[in-house]
Order: sequence, then structure tokens, then C-alpha cells
Amino acid sequence: MKILLTFPGQGPQVPGMLHHLPDNDETRGLLERATAILGEPVLDWDSAEALQSTRAVQVCLYIAGVAYARQVRQAGIRADFVSGLSIGAFPAAVSAGALGFDDGLRLVALRGELMERAYPDGYGLSAVTGLLQRPLEQIIAQVHRPDNPVYLANLNAEDQFVIAGSERAMAQVCVLAREQGAGRTQRLAVAVPSHCELLRQPATALAAAMAKVSLRRPDIAYLSGSTGRVLWQPERIADDLAMNMARPVHWQDAMVSAYERDVRLAIEMPPGAVLTGLTKRVMEQGEAIALGQHPLELIIALAGRLSRR
Repeated sequence: MKILLTFPGQGPQVPGMLHHLPDNDETRGLLERATAILGEPVLDWDSAEALQSTRAVQVCLYIAGVAYARQVRQAGIRADFVSGLSIGAFPAAVSAGALGFDDGLRLVALRGELMERAYPDGYGLSAVTGLLQRPLEQIIAQVHRPDNPVYLANLNAEDQFVIAGSERAMAQVCVLAREQGAGRTQRLAVAVPSHCELLRQPATALAAAMAKVSLRRPDIAYLSGSTGRVLWQPERIADDLAMNMARPVHWQDAMVSAYERDVRLAIEMPPGAVLTGLTKRVMEQGEAIALGQHPLELIIALAGRLSRR
């Protein structure tokens, strides 16, 4: 029986999130390192005003993911796999031992800046729930034009998707999706059209920066949220990290892959909880739990029970 740590993408960020990290020397060290690298107090980056910036959101999620994963490890829980959605792939790679914290922080800050600069306004992400993939793809094909772009970005479950594109195109898709039976459509708190061809140029720029960073073979299996495959080679992990902003997310495939590899406990790092719900839909046996919604003692008990099976 195996343990998986999952790391959320943009969306669950909340003001003050860095001020409520685990209170220990390792977390304080991470915050000090981040402040030194960024050249300004990183604790200023989690205010409601600061979190309007894609760059600040991604940096905060990155630091939080690393800090909570280290808390879990210090509690004696040894993960067998890590997987992150979008920006969550970076704290996943650090927690796996493939990427250093300092290099990861610089890359995440650059990633957020590149994405924000590419699409400062008028674009983003929307969720569509209750419609199957084929009908949604047909609607997208009907709406999409070069001057009105929209793409299928996240395949989270068989009837739960995220689309990316211009505000106008997404609104059109959502109207048509509801007419065809979608139970819910929702504009997400993400200001960038992630996981589609619109971000190909920023992803290429990030890949050039990534080429200057040394990665190593991970100690823990790195499960790509983009492909659903376990990656061990440093160059493949680097490609996955750099280019995932321009590639669709296949989260359901990743969780199926984890379950088939005997994962029976999935622990989502705060502040996320959405991935836990998606993971539960795949795991017919075992537990998926969000650390931000349950005490660490419960998760320690679940991990202990798993190890005794």
C-alpha cells in the first residue's frame, strides 16, 4: 500500500496563507530563504491585494506546498509518490528531491511573471461540470476562432473539465454547455489562460531558464499531472515543469495511474481540497484527505494503519 502527496494549482489561495504555515524552524528557514532570493519580505506577498498577482499566487502556493510536505515528512509519513496540478508540480518536484528549493523559487517567480505579462487581462479559466468530454469538445470547436480563442485545458474527471481562453469565448461555451445539460459552470479565480497553446511562448521562455538549472533523479516517484506518467529522468521532469502551463492537465489519468500503482492514501497539501474530491472519484479503496481540513494526527493514524496492512 502506497502514499501519494498531491499539490494544488491556482485557485485555493487565501490571504494570510504564508502567515499560517507550520510553526517550526524549517518553515522559518524557507521564508528567510525566499525573502533573500526575492529581495523583499515574502510575508508581504500573501495579502489580499498582493494575491491579485499571478506571480504572488504561484510563489505563495509553492512555498506552502514545500512547507507542508516537510511537516508531513517530519511527522514520520514517508510518501511513495508526489503529483502536482500546474504550479503544484514545482513543490511536488522539490518534495521528491528532484529540484532544489532555491532554484524552484526563482523558476516559479519567473513562471508567474511570464504568464502574467503574456495575458494581463481579458483571459482566464472556467470550470464546466456535468457534461461529458465529447459534447464539450464539440461546443469548443463551434466557438473557437483565432480572435475568440477557447481550449479544453483540464480533464479532471469524466464529467468535470476546465476551459481556458478569452472571457467572451469562455462565456459562450458556458452558455452552450448549460443548454446541453451541464450542471454547473464557474469562472475560476485564475487570470491566465493556462494549459493551452496560448501559453506556448511563455512556456518556451521558462524552458530556456530551466535549462540552466540542475535537476537530479528524484528519491520519490514524480507523477506528472499533465501526462499521468511517472517520471524519473531529470530532463523529462524539467520538460514537464517548464511546459505544463501550455499542456492540458490529465488529472484523472494521473490518479488512475496512482491507484493502479497501489496508492491507497492520498494527502493533499494546503490550502487545497479540490484535488481530494477528484482523487476520491478514482480511489475505490483507500483514503483521500486534505491536510488543510483535518488534523495532522488523523493523517498520521491513517498512514500508520496503511503501513500495518
